[in-house]
Amino acid sequence: MFWDQEIETMKRRSLERLQLKRLQDTVKRVGQHVPFYQQKFTELNLKPSTIKTLADARRLPFTTSADLRATYPAGMVATPGKALRLHTSSGTTGKPKALFFSKRDLNQSADLIARSLVATGVTTKDILQNMMTYGLFTGALVMHYGAEKLGMLVIPAGPGNSEKQLLLMQDFRSTVFHTTPSYALYFADFLESRGIDPRKHLSLRKGFVGAEPYTEETRRKIEKAFGIDVYNSYGLSEMNGPGVAFECECKQGMHLWEDNFLMEIVDPKTGEPVPDGKPGELVLTTLCREAMPILRYRTRDITSIVSEPCACGRTHRRIQRITGRSDDMLIVRGVNVYPQQIERVLMGMPELGRNYLIVLDGLDEMTIKVELAEAGFDGQVDHLVHLEHSIVEKLRAEILTKPKVELVPPGSLPVSEGKAKRVVDKRHI
Repeated sequence: MFWDQEIETMKRRSLERLQLKRLQDTVKRVGQHVPFYQQKFTELNLKPSTIKTLADARRLPFTTSADLRATYPAGMVATPGKALRLHTSSGTTGKPKALFFSKRDLNQSADLIARSLVATGVTTKDILQNMMTYGLFTGALVMHYGAEKLGMLVIPAGPGNSEKQLLLMQDFRSTVFHTTPSYALYFADFLESRGIDPRKHLSLRKGFVGAEPYTEETRRKIEKAFGIDVYNSYGLSEMNGPGVAFECECKQGMHLWEDNFLMEIVDPKTGEPVPDGKPGELVLTTLCREAMPILRYRTRDITSIVSEPCACGRTHRRIQRITGRSDDMLIVRGVNVYPQQIERVLMGMPELGRNYLIVLDGLDEMTIKVELAEAGFDGQVDHLVHLEHSIVEKLRAEILTKPKVELVPPGSLPVSEGKAKRVVDKRHI
């Protein structure tokens, strides 16, 4: 099924012509109206009229999260007075990033969500229970308006309050949920504790999880726990929020909507392009945004391009699951470690539960606390010792350093009903 078949199946040559036209318009507009880019163009001695091909995009300056914070609150706006909505980042690491949307931007972002949902097989008969945080965060509102544009009934449940979530699912027979992977795992435990079997007692058939990195093993755990299809999606507030890229029913990578975004994959250290299929940092340029166009935004997200055709018929190239962020890498005893490497090992072991915490302490020690599954302890201490040893060895093979592992009872680790906090760094080095 398609939402906009002409665009979604456009031949590559036509799609690239469309991208170039939109790129040239975007570069011209920011060159006329955004002081930040005017200064950058001057420093690079770059004239917008010299952007003649898509490859010329590499001559454009990168934009970073630091740039967005430095121009806070409205230094990147291209259309003063036309913005209808403001979103910001949390600002937990300093000044927040402010993102402005015009009426056209809001309509376009809703359109991309509708396109994405249809690609997963969702129809107007489905009912979406939106369990994301409403407010300054883009995740909930953008999904909300996109689902409404498609014609679905939307329940704006927001996060947490699991008793209420269950009541809504039962009373209104929600068929689709949208939440973070960590809350989906927590909610699965909650249902189990109340003797609720989602297959028998709920009407769910699909789940959309996002807003934090997660592994394929976590996806399978969620699918198994609820008996549903879970689709990988990708988005970030700087690029409209959710709906930048989405899996179709083939589940072979996420189609990045290239009529709206120009993507590059670059070496995180050098900024130079890497070949299709090789992991690198995703860099995105908005092609349709009116209020706040952004050139070559360094997302810090690590992925790779899947250039082979998709069986669904869509021609927009796909990206692989995000495997980590170039700025969330931990350095432990001189070894580079991504939290998702650890999650991949833990979520692949049926003896373990769904919650874990990475604690960095002392001079450079890593301890991984992980909950046992409800059926993971049979009372035999030697079995626990063997399991702990097995986890340590699997982790050492994955991350190339030996952590400590602490097995803890089910439900004993802190629970997040929004984005999960997986790493506590208390090192003094």
